[in-house]
Amino acid sequence: VQFVESGGGLVQPGDSLRLSCAASGFTFSSYAMSWYRQAPGKERELVAFISSTGDSTNYSDFVKGRFSISRDNAKNTVYLQMNSLKPEDTAVYYCNARWGFRNYWGQGTQVTVSS
Repeated sequence: VQFVESGGGLVQPGDSLRLSCAASGFTFSSYAMSWYRQAPGKERELVAFISSTGDSTNYSDFVKGRFSISRDNAKNTVYLQMNSLKPEDTAVYYCNARWGFRNYWGQGTQVTVSS
């Protein structure tokens, strides 16, 4: 199982970023995908969820209306479009794949929002 996460970086408040997570080594289209984040000194928290088919999505309250999760099963890739970024969005962002008891994590990509 491998993930290649990309798209993180240093941006200013109000800017946008698009994270990508390209997966391999498992049947991507069977897995629900999520993005989590972990800020320094804090626990890892769920940001957004998308079902295996992409028909269902869910967002944590702190990103609703600003972030959008999507997936392309033909490319084995999940995305997180992040708009109106705030300093409190600063964290390492991880993609997660889950199917039954199978649970896989990406290596994380740093997002820093600072003026």
